[in-house]
Amino acid sequence: MALTHDRINVSGDDRVSHEYATLNGRRYHYLLGLPTDGKFKDTVFLIHGWPDLSMGWRYQIPMFLDMGFRVVVPDKMGYGRTACPYSPPEPIRTYGHKQAADDIAELAKQLGAKTIVLGGHDWGGMVVYRTCLWHPDLVSHVFSICTPYMAPSDKYYSLEDLVAGPLPQFGYQLHLAGPEVEAQVQSKADIRGFINGIFGGRTPEGGVIFNAVKGIDFANMRRVGKSPIMSDAEIDYYVEEYARNGMHGTLNWYRTRKANWEDELQLKKFTIDIPCLFVLATRDTVLNADMAKGMERHLTDLTRREVDATHWALWQRPAEVNAFIKEWLAANYEAKSQL
Repeated sequence: MALTHDRINVSGDDRVSHEYATLNGRRYHYLLGLPTDGKFKDTVFLIHGWPDLSMGWRYQIPMFLDMGFRVVVPDKMGYGRTACPYSPPEPIRTYGHKQAADDIAELAKQLGAKTIVLGGHDWGGMVVYRTCLWHPDLVSHVFSICTPYMAPSDKYYSLEDLVAGPLPQFGYQLHLAGPEVEAQVQSKADIRGFINGIFGGRTPEGGVIFNAVKGIDFANMRRVGKSPIMSDAEIDYYVEEYARNGMHGTLNWYRTRKANWEDELQLKKFTIDIPCLFVLATRDTVLNADMAKGMERHLTDLTRREVDATHWALWQRPAEVNAFIKEWLAANYEAKSQL
């Protein structure tokens, strides 16, 4: 149980402030943290995944502040307090990786950061790798928790192709990309059951709501108990944030595969040459060890670590994850001051 470790208090914490910026025409919300003396050696951006929020990094933010970093943690497009444009009529690539990378670059520019350390989890992991490709001069160091690097391809493979072939555990993505989840998760009670269930809550019989091959079990969603890795205040916070705009924007990230592929045909280089840390969660049922094989072909300065955790390693094993990040930075970061 990770709840005893230092973390940002979702109900209010003077270590972070809630800030807003207009990035390429869209309003973003982000958490901003500064070291106690107001001085910082560098800036780290942390990018969350699904179905998470900027507060998903609540166990890591204090560590970076203690290390002397300015910390910037956006709610991604469609999440929390960031804009949630409907698609259609907006183009689906509004939720694509290139748009996310461009928005990160714009926020860094507005904050006066010429380079950044960039970390991601889940979809955030995909975003940070792609940001390195789209904006190679911006990112000095990149790390990903759970998400391996998957290089762009000149041939299009649909989500159906992946599920029928090498990645049957992506079957849930077909469910999320369709209309049913968005239609079924509407009320605050539905959202509460969904949040509890996705983050480890079970029914009285031990049932779960998530199956990697099939997707969401709505019957269990309405009977599931409390998440074991979230406090009551954290669950309440997530429910309120998701109730702002519903599920539409968050699920659009599962509808962008072709748009991302089309965008990435413009890329000339797939190799990332800066220091990279990848932390595998050994009990992740979707982003498993097989998917992480051969990453060295495209990541020329890769450090690998493993943690005994499910997909929610950031919360389940924060001490281990934080230690890996801190060790890696100490070994690879040419500090502007002592780490």
